[in-house]
Amino acid sequence: MKKAPIKKASKQVIQKEEKPRIKGEAKEYSFFQDVYDVVRQIPKGRATSYGAIANYIGTKLSARMVGWAMNMAHIAKPKVPAHRVVNRNGMLTGRHHFPTPTLMEELLIKEKIKVKDNTIVNFEKVFWDPSIELTL
Repeated sequence: MKKAPIKKASKQVIQKEEKPRIKGEAKEYSFFQDVYDVVRQIPKGRATSYGAIANYIGTKLSARMVGWAMNMAHIAKPKVPAHRVVNRNGMLTGRHHFPTPTLMEELLIKEKIKVKDNTIVNFEKVFWDPSIELTL
């Protein structure tokens, strides 16, 4: 079954690959790849939540599975900017899955996103909602 392309806000069409890049079951390939396709489109200086991604790909109650996908993002090719995905409150809940506990925060700060106490400051202002920014 061929997947529908994901469109960027600029209306450029990005074709999803049919060949999986992660070892595992076929069902995992599709879900993880769908997550990665969305995360790769988050612009620098913006962040989104696990739940927003799950909602966009049609699995609204699968925010935790999006988190699992982010935990495996370090082996995906091309790279996935997993540091731009946080929980619904803007907390850097995935920070312990980076090579150092501070790397996620450092990457966000490098993109001019303010972080205090492991939470994005003014998360609602940097929040990127794929359901609004992307169209199928």
